[in-house]
Amino acid sequence: MFKRFLFKTLATFTVKQESVRHYPAPIKRFYRKTGILKSDGHFEVTLDQRKLKTPMGRVFSVDSEPLALAVAAEWDAQKSNIVQSNMHLTALCSTAIDNPNNFNKFELVQKILGYMDTDAILFHPTNEKDLMGLQENEWLPIIDWFNDRYCTNIQPTEGISPPQISQDNKDKIQSHLLSYNFAAVNGFAFAIESLKSVILTLCCVDRHISIEKAVTLSRLEEEYQTEYWGRVEWAHDLSQLDLQARVAAAVLFIHLNSSLHLIKSKQPATG
Repeated sequence: MFKRFLFKTLATFTVKQESVRHYPAPIKRFYRKTGILKSDGHFEVTLDQRKLKTPMGRVFSVDSEPLALAVAAEWDAQKSNIVQSNMHLTALCSTAIDNPNNFNKFELVQKILGYMDTDAILFHPTNEKDLMGLQENEWLPIIDWFNDRYCTNIQPTEGISPPQISQDNKDKIQSHLLSYNFAAVNGFAFAIESLKSVILTLCCVDRHISIEKAVTLSRLEEEYQTEYWGRVEWAHDLSQLDLQARVAAAVLFIHLNSSLHLIKSKQPATG
């Protein structure tokens, strides 16, 4: 009897021990000030006198001085603990430098084009008339502008069937994305994964709509449901603000990695 009791007690203790989660301790801030320095035409971020490194141990080096300053500001904004999950520009730069998936630019663009078939604003349900009317009012003008801007003829679909996007339409978007450098394409991938929409991302980068508007449009169905079922206090707002921060960082990252290219392309030809 005693052995059976002892066995049950030990078994229960073991189960409880296995169910305990062990989270890594937060990283304490180990530097006093941040800065940048120029090296061989590139810009590096410093923490005190030490150069910032990527997760794979490479020197953190970018081509844009404003981008380096923005990353240094992210590190300077950390308090007693370093919250890396909130440092979106740092993460974007590290991903472009380390390229952990070993993508080249063409392969990364192909991955982005795959999102066009599941673009969030191309699916219009037919089972809820109020929601469908809201989506038509809010999404159709964005789709029309996008088609005019990129000379495409993409149309939304009703229900859950995927939209019919021609290869010609995809080729036009592919050509546009390939005009950016590898780092900027990483920014597009991050924004598109966040918004679940190629169309909304390109509208943001082209400054046709604001970051806040893009996030609202990407969450249109969720916002409709919360209006009907009720909003969880602070939770929905926090989710929206986090998404805005991610998309804003990605769009800024794209522009800061494209400014030199845009300046050069606008210079008049000489001869």
